[in-house]
Amino acid sequence: MPGKSPERGREARRAAGRTLFDEADELSLQVPTSCRRTGRCRECVVEVTAGAEHLSPPSPPESFLRPPFRLACQAEPHPTDAAVEFEVVRRRLRIVTPEPERRTAPVEPMVRAEGGVVRWGDAEIEHLRGGVHGLAIDVGTTTVVLELVDLQSGLTLELVALENPQRFGGSDVMNRISYDSGPGRGELRHSLRKGLNHELRALYGRHGIDRREVYEIVVVGNSTMRDIFFGLDVAPIGERPYKSTTELELLEGARPSTELVALSHELGLWSHPQARVWGAPLVAGHVGADVAADLIAAGFRDRPDGVTMLVDVGTNTEVVLAGRGRMLAASCPAGPAFEGGEVTYGMQAGEGAIESVRTRPDGSFDCDVIGAGEARGLCGSGLVDLLAELRRSGRMTPKGVFADRAREVSVVPEAGITLSRADGSALAQAKAANSVGQQVLLRELGVGAGEVDRLYLAGGFARYVDVPNAVEIGFLAPVPAERVVKLGNASLRGARELLLSVPARRELELLIRGVEHMELETAPDFFDLFVDGCQFKPLPASGTGGGSLAA
Repeated sequence: MPGKSPERGREARRAAGRTLFDEADELSLQVPTSCRRTGRCRECVVEVTAGAEHLSPPSPPESFLRPPFRLACQAEPHPTDAAVEFEVVRRRLRIVTPEPERRTAPVEPMVRAEGGVVRWGDAEIEHLRGGVHGLAIDVGTTTVVLELVDLQSGLTLELVALENPQRFGGSDVMNRISYDSGPGRGELRHSLRKGLNHELRALYGRHGIDRREVYEIVVVGNSTMRDIFFGLDVAPIGERPYKSTTELELLEGARPSTELVALSHELGLWSHPQARVWGAPLVAGHVGADVAADLIAAGFRDRPDGVTMLVDVGTNTEVVLAGRGRMLAASCPAGPAFEGGEVTYGMQAGEGAIESVRTRPDGSFDCDVIGAGEARGLCGSGLVDLLAELRRSGRMTPKGVFADRAREVSVVPEAGITLSRADGSALAQAKAANSVGQQVLLRELGVGAGEVDRLYLAGGFARYVDVPNAVEIGFLAPVPAERVVKLGNASLRGARELLLSVPARRELELLIRGVEHMELETAPDFFDLFVDGCQFKPLPASGTGGGSLAA
């Protein structure tokens, strides 16, 4: 199938007795496995995008999967000429944050080597055997990023980004909660652990590090992702009052913090068995440990003057607004449309993704593609550009209707890449969720977008987004472009700081106690704001009055 990436949409025509894994070998497609293709490791998950009816019925080892997902080592095609297309679920992605600069702040980690002994706080782990390393891990709904750090020098050795292998459990947190609360309980944690350990073995090998030299792991993520990582029951997060079991226990006085600590061997992670795995505390509700880490990375603990806004763009977008003696936070269920889901040719920021779009004089599109190869689809920044270009040229109305009422717009004709009306609808709803969060918080604080002194954009996608284009379609509040700071993966940066600084952990705990959590859906005009936010037009520049929604 010409023009396709080796990781997506591969077509297979097979003889009897062959599996999708056999065909993947011939296509030089890397499919993870650690059980010699017996179905025991459950790592070789693929998404069948076409021809599923031509495969054998799911086998017992595949009972945890729902269509269209299969195990490559178990799925056998019928001996016909029918084509089957599939994608590998766990893929390496472009690094979404730059290499950190040399550290200037003091290195004060929880783990230290003193007198030839390695300690975590006051607890002795063992006599020093070599290096002293730690891991910072940001578990996103769509993407997982990890950073290997030397805990003595504070220097980063390497960053790795991969697609979250939990995709078979759904594209957003509510689907993941539903999956993990059902018969498949534990499978999401199992798949993530397998994926991480696969990467960690290779990572340590590249740097000549023994796994027993890794003594602490700091984990951040939204409330659902963090709690699944630690094996907690996430059902309470999916129903009112939408809180983690740790937050419920904190409110009942049963624990002093929502932070979590476990031993590495208890979670099955590839590191020193007695390494501590520290889960950063949550803010509240769906505003999780990833946003807590954002606050550290963006310098909120320094209590900046004026009005400061943070927008962490993702499957679940979070907004924080600080000023006038208050700090407000809200979670916006944006969904995966801008991260590769629900859009026909949407994809994550990997090789072949269109990351920027401009209109040529003849009306066709000039596209920049990650890796400079053939285009496979559009990632989030490319989608924002495309929508803005369509609006600017008059080829799409604010309501997403294409010129001449066409059903789709051709983006890259030679690759068959298009944007359909259905794609536009999915993007409009995702955009609306983002815009409502920003509008409600600005209104609650009583300020307009023009009064925001600094807007921090966090998230891998946000690093590459064109700010004027994002403002033009109403994805971002109209904060002057010169006041916008792109942080990239701020959650990982904050996790690294928490790994290297005990004082930062203490300051974070104090900081999040002062955050007022906002329940967006309780706003009396939430539905009106959402409907209006589905239009591709700039958001209001001035704030309006409104009642308090603090929860």
